[in-house]
Formats: sequence, C-alpha cells, structure tokens
Amino acid sequence: MAHGSGRTYLAIPGPSVVPDRVLNAMHRASPNIYEGEILDITFGVVADLKRVAMTSQYVAIYIANGHGAWEAAISNMFSRGDRALVAATGRFGHGWAEAVERMGVEVEMIDFGKSAPADPNRIAEALAADKAKQIRAVLVTHVDTASSARSDIAAIRAAIDATGHPALLAVDAIATIGCDEMRMDEWGIDVLVGACQKGLMLPPGLGFVWFSDRALEVSQHAGLATPYWDWRPRGQAQEFYQLFGGTAPTAHLFGLRESLTMILEEEGLPQVWGRHETLAHAVWAAFDAWGRGSDGIGLNISAPNDRGRSVTAARIGSGGAGALRKWLEVEAGVTLGIGLGMAMPTDPAYADFLRVAHMGHVNAHMLLGALATMEAGMQALEIPHGFGAMEAAAAAVAEQTRRR
Repeated sequence: MAHGSGRTYLAIPGPSVVPDRVLNAMHRASPNIYEGEILDITFGVVADLKRVAMTSQYVAIYIANGHGAWEAAISNMFSRGDRALVAATGRFGHGWAEAVERMGVEVEMIDFGKSAPADPNRIAEALAADKAKQIRAVLVTHVDTASSARSDIAAIRAAIDATGHPALLAVDAIATIGCDEMRMDEWGIDVLVGACQKGLMLPPGLGFVWFSDRALEVSQHAGLATPYWDWRPRGQAQEFYQLFGGTAPTAHLFGLRESLTMILEEEGLPQVWGRHETLAHAVWAAFDAWGRGSDGIGLNISAPNDRGRSVTAARIGSGGAGALRKWLEVEAGVTLGIGLGMAMPTDPAYADFLRVAHMGHVNAHMLLGALATMEAGMQALEIPHGFGAMEAAAAAVAEQTRRR
C-alpha cells in the first residue's frame, strides 16, 4: 500500500520548493505595465538582484531559463570565430561549452571529470600557452548541479590575473545564487549567470546575467549580440520596457519581489548561506553513516570544501539509487534528482546515482524528514547500509547551528 498521500516534497535541484507566499504574490491580475506599482517593484528588484550577487555593477533580466541565460552571456562576450576556455566539472559545464560551440565560437576544453572541482593552475597554464591572447573568456561553473562539484572562483581569478591574460571570467552560478556564498565584485567575476528556479525560489521562467564594466566594454564588439539578447539596454535601461526587450514578466516579478524580501530583508543573505551550509552537512553526515555499512554508497565529491551547498550527488550501487528514487516517489511522496550525466541512460550504472537537493525554501525538519524517509526506503528495499545516519544528520544540524 502506498503511503505517498499528503503534501509531496520535491527534493530535486530545480525547480525547487516555491514558498506559499511567493505563489500567492504571483497569483494576481496583470497590472498596468506603463506606470504605477509594477515599475516601482521592478526597479527595486533590479537593485536587490545586485545585492544578492554582491555586485554594484549591472544586471540583465531575461524571460528564459538557465540555458537562455547561458546564451545571453555568450552573445554578449563573443563573435563568431572567437575562442573560449571552458573548465568543465560535470554535465552542465559540458552543456555550456556545447552552447558556445553551436554559436560559432571555438572551445578549448579542460575536463576535470565528474568528481572534482576546477584546478586554477591548469586554467593558468592554458592561458599562459595562449601567446596571441585569442581566448576571450574563461567559462567556469561554480557549482555543477549534476556532479555537485564546487570550484574556488576567487582562486581562479587570481590564477588568471597572475598570467596577465585579458580574458573575461564568466561564472555559471545557477545553482549558487541564494544558496552558496557568492561575491561577484570581491572575487573579480566579469559575467555571472543565474536563474530564478533554484535558490531564488520561483517557478522557472527568469534568467539573469550580471556583468561588469569590463564585460560591458567587451560587449561593444560582440558580433553575436542580437536585439533580444543584447544586455546593454537591459543593464542600462532608460525605459521600463527595455528591461525585458518588450512586455514584462509581471507574475514572476511579483514573486521575485517576495522571494528577495525573504532572502535579503527577513532572513539575511549571510544567514541564508549559513542555513544551506547546515543542511548540506546533514546530508553528508547521513551518507557517511550509510556508507559505513556498504561500499556501494558514497558521496560523489570526496572533499567537503569542494562540494556545493545546494545539492549533493551520491551513489547507491547495484541499482539502489534508482530503486530508492522510485520507492520514495510512490510510497512516500518524496522526489529525488536523477544522477544526471554520471552514466548514459542505457548503461545499467545509470541507476546507481541520485541527487539530493537542499536549496531554496528548505529547513531542517524538511530535510531531516527526507533523509529519514530515504532510510526507510533502504530498509524496505533491503539495500545494505550502515546505521546511525539520522543521529549523525541531527548532530550535524546541532553542530552547525552552534557554530553560527
């Protein structure tokens, strides 16, 4: 008999849980888009998007998902025939590179595999070898949502600067904004890509590109920029419609106003980062305990500092991950993420991987409940595992909150 009735829990790495108050804010009639409340709300949202990325520079809003934000960044940095250096730490790094190539830009790839962050020294070596300075930008995924690898962006910026190379630093922060610590200006990021459906707690629909004065200067000569994707009118809008290249996404703006208020004014950005730190440690502690009873259970990223705080990629061998995911959804109303990019769907190993998201509108009781339900599923499916996971996860929450 299934026990999945009641409120379900979507623990996938986007779309994330949307707060009721954000849904309520979006559930209203379309406003006058020529004057009044929506204009005031939107210009406040623009200012707060800069705050959440820790930048004083520019932001462009697009009616798009993260892939659209990728394309916007590419359009404004490159012309056909230019070169990009891409550091890939999982499926989404490869995805961004594929988008770059399809738009006519040559890609030099450094593939760091599926279980490690980007190495700043290898990026520096590649730039030093570019004697003609043909590489226009270095593209890095801060937290790859597929592998959960987290790269040290400040160290990468320092490595780029040490070479004296003029390449821009572009960072995919789609799984970062509103979850992991992100300091655009302090870390020397030129282009930052984000979306609304993860840490910003909205349904999919908005993509964001923050960009620096230096990136703005480079974009003056970017041959790929088209009227819609051009970030200049959006980032330097004189008229309201220029912010969106046409009609505004009003429902999303109402929701975004609510979520940014929750993040910046009520909880506070450092506290949001701290909450995600706590939740991540609870998941890691549970998997460490489970793994002590089975060599087929483990985290994808070995070093804690190299793991994202918004999502955790893990392995439960012999098809255990796939079986557990199915049991959780049918029997318990919990949906976990698939092991994206870890193996081909036709490979039996595809069923060995899963992801637990802990991003956005998630607290300790939600996450601890999901972990306890995962353990119930392991017991029901007779998946070999170590015990003490719930005690370890609870202790991690207690320890992290004491530190804060």
